[in-house]
Amino acid sequence: MNKILSIMVLFGFIGLQTVYADRGEEVYKKVCSQCHELYIPEEKLVKNFMESNNTLLKLKAPPLSMISTQMKAKIGDPEADEDIHRMEVSAFIADYIIYPDKKKSVLHPKVGGSFGTMPSLKGKLSLEDIEAISNFVYDLDEKIKQEKKIDYASFENALKKAKKEGKIILIKATAPHCRYCIKMDKVCHDSEIIKLLNKYFVVVPVDLSEESLPLGLHVNMTPSFFFIFVDKKSDKVKIKRIPGAWNRDDFIDILNESIKIQKQRNSK
Repeated sequence: MNKILSIMVLFGFIGLQTVYADRGEEVYKKVCSQCHELYIPEEKLVKNFMESNNTLLKLKAPPLSMISTQMKAKIGDPEADEDIHRMEVSAFIADYIIYPDKKKSVLHPKVGGSFGTMPSLKGKLSLEDIEAISNFVYDLDEKIKQEKKIDYASFENALKKAKKEGKIILIKATAPHCRYCIKMDKVCHDSEIIKLLNKYFVVVPVDLSEESLPLGLHVNMTPSFFFIFVDKKSDKVKIKRIPGAWNRDDFIDILNESIKIQKQRNSK
């Protein structure tokens, strides 16, 4: 039996599907967060490690989200049964926590080379804590993907959802090779913007090279954003057009102004 599976048997991980999400987060906050950030956007990490040798962010250790992504891609078989893959990754984490060794690193050399070897946590965490943090790290990659995901809809479905839930339809008109559209994609994946979009809006992306805008709308430039305020009692709509690319703070102001308008309409 190889070393990793031996550790799995020792810890009793095989066949266990315990609910350790809360405990895993507690272990992270109490122990791991002293060195590891939970999440940093990929574009910042690329600049920090590939262009700046960690002089930009000056991290003490790689963010946990990066570790989660790399381990799930490189440990075991990502295409295998999820329970088996979880077991393989959890075993790797348990082994690394107790017997840290940079030779076992799954990170890119330019990332791993920015840090020393972590100290062993042997005797500092209980077996339950190790299982909890292992599952927490395994699930973190997918959890962040879901949090960073914007729910898109077709215009027909958006219209139904907006009328039912009192939301604003936001049509995002883009075109291929539009560098300002790429800029806005990055802005729209800011955590605060994603929360606002998913809570108050129904987002409809329209690639103008493949389809036309609904409601007879047209644009002179991309990207352009159409805020559609739907009347709950009829098919009438009010449309506000905002063209151009915006920085994070300005776009948040634009969204909040539309939310304010919608709340006033809903209160009537």
